[in-house]
Amino acid sequence: MISFSQVSKRYPGGHEALSDVNLQIDKGELIFLTGHSGAGKSTFLKLIAAIERPSHGVVSVSGQNVGRLSRRAVPYLRRNIGLVFQDHKLLFDRNAIENVVLPLDIAGVLRRESMKRARAVLDKVGLLAREKADPVSLSGGEQQRLCIARALVARPALLLADEPTGNLDAGYAADIMAMFRDFHQVGTTLVIATHDDRALAALGGRILHFDHGRVTEAQP
Repeated sequence: MISFSQVSKRYPGGHEALSDVNLQIDKGELIFLTGHSGAGKSTFLKLIAAIERPSHGVVSVSGQNVGRLSRRAVPYLRRNIGLVFQDHKLLFDRNAIENVVLPLDIAGVLRRESMKRARAVLDKVGLLAREKADPVSLSGGEQQRLCIARALVARPALLLADEPTGNLDAGYAADIMAMFRDFHQVGTTLVIATHDDRALAALGGRILHFDHGRVTEAQP
């Protein structure tokens, strides 16, 4: 489903976030990305979602060379990808449920069905009582849970998550990881960057370790 072939990413100023990465992620896999801050985990996720483009090499998702996608083609790639990033990217001119329902509106789901699905996922992340709240009024942890709800509502084939439980207390973190486990069990491919050892222990999966842009596979 995802392949990296001799992929490097160098930012202006000379910082090389990834260096000669070669790997394959198959459909339905559960992948954890581990390593120190600045090791390249976030860049790896952004390359898959075509938020960043590689400096060298080829990143392929479902047979598409994402580094060569036109700007108009990128939204079509992302329709099948759920994104959970640390900066949230919430829309502050829409309330909580309107943020969650947005991917379904884009996909053309009927409004009645989309609202039903949005409320169901808000309930799962503990935010149903705040469906009318403006995102700016939510705490950092609540904004994180809202972002996760938006990523999951469309039941994506691929979920990319960058420290999804970083701002959550232990109870909510366990609930979110249980949701991820449920999605994985029905075939969703998950790629999760995390420092949360509890998640690694609870969910298992394959572990890729990042160290100054180099990627190695952790031994089971």
